Amino acid sequence: MKKKNKMKSSVRGIPRQKTIHLRVNQQSPRAWTKSLQRETQNKASKKREKHAAKQIHELLVSRQQEQLNVFLPKIRIVGIGGAGGNALTRMEGIMKGIETIAFNTDAQDLKMCRASKKVQIGKHLTHGRGAGMNPEIGRQAAEENKEEIAKTLEGSELVFLTCGLGGGTGSGAAPVVAQIARSQGSLCVAIVTMPFSFEGTQRYAIASRAWAMLRDCVDALITVSNDRVFNVISQDTSLKKAFWHIDEILREGVQAVYDIIMKPGLINVDFSDVKTIMQNSGPALLGIGMAKGKDRAHDAANRAIGSPLLDMTMENAHHVLLNISSREGLTMLEVQQAAQTITASIAQDARVIFGATFDHRLGKGDMKITVIATGFGEDSGSVASRALPLGYEQKHIAEISTEESQSHKDMLSEKMKQFEGLEEPAFLRRKKPSEAQRAD
Repeated sequence: MKKKNKMKSSVRGIPRQKTIHLRVNQQSPRAWTKSLQRETQNKASKKREKHAAKQIHELLVSRQQEQLNVFLPKIRIVGIGGAGGNALTRMEGIMKGIETIAFNTDAQDLKMCRASKKVQIGKHLTHGRGAGMNPEIGRQAAEENKEEIAKTLEGSELVFLTCGLGGGTGSGAAPVVAQIARSQGSLCVAIVTMPFSFEGTQRYAIASRAWAMLRDCVDALITVSNDRVFNVISQDTSLKKAFWHIDEILREGVQAVYDIIMKPGLINVDFSDVKTIMQNSGPALLGIGMAKGKDRAHDAANRAIGSPLLDMTMENAHHVLLNISSREGLTMLEVQQAAQTITASIAQDARVIFGATFDHRLGKGDMKITVIATGFGEDSGSVASRALPLGYEQKHIAEISTEESQSHKDMLSEKMKQFEGLEEPAFLRRKKPSEAQRAD
């Protein structure tokens, strides 16, 4: 019986499974070709459908972005000189949809920058070389390309200006660019660095004078001392890594404000809120703190207001923008703890604008708190002087800080005279005829 069943399950001694296989492969060539064509057509059809669905999705996203852009401000990030250009390079691909513009006298340095737009200033003045630590050359270079700068910034609602003070291009050109931006109605926020102590008192004097001028040309001025980087790096950190940290500080400063404006949140902070805090505010402080764990709200808030990169405390701030970000699970108690920690460290009558957002870039369990503080009143002139190198007399800064305010144009032409005694770049000295040649 078992033997008969076994025979029934096979044909000519071949198992049923193999028989089916043979029958399929024994189709006529024509039938097999048609079957293959149908299969190919089905695959192509599915591929077309998938491609069409992708195009529709991209179109919908594009239209949503266009609708969103109606409400978002036109933002441009400007890097001036070498340090500013380096900061823009670090921002590449991070802040999508934002135009980055580099202004520099040094053609070689400008070529290395990865900004979306590059403008060489002072071509006829420096012939593609740097400003040689002479801010007057930097100022003249910006004046030479004033119309091009104005055209490049046209239509901006918010202009971030970043540079390192103490050199020629950044110190001299930054006030000119800031003036142009503000004359077009843009909110202008500058984030600058002050030189290392070991770079000498002359470089710091240049930086301090430029800082005083820039303070009166921008809406808000955030300052970071390069010396402060020693508080966040180890003693065996390489020079390249140290400068990387400085570029990263400039990038983080810009991105912190950018994220507050551009990222929608549970408690939304928009451009109008940022404008309220920063417009005509003068020196500003930016603190960023991150923490995780049970007390992450309290710890992140303390790190934001007690950042080792800050040159002064926030205790006299009268305008504060506070933004809390996490990847997930933000509780009401954490919001309260963070807000109480911040408000306890500022003026009692301070105006506080508060926001809360979710940021998928943060790690699991991480909380990030960003604080922007302005409105320091009488203390506003002391931000730069708090980072003075050892041995430098603070009275020079005080004299600059207490000068009577003038119009931006008069102030620039008057104060730039202070740079006339500085050493002139070698390439310009070589171009000048000697006394004997002039006599001939």
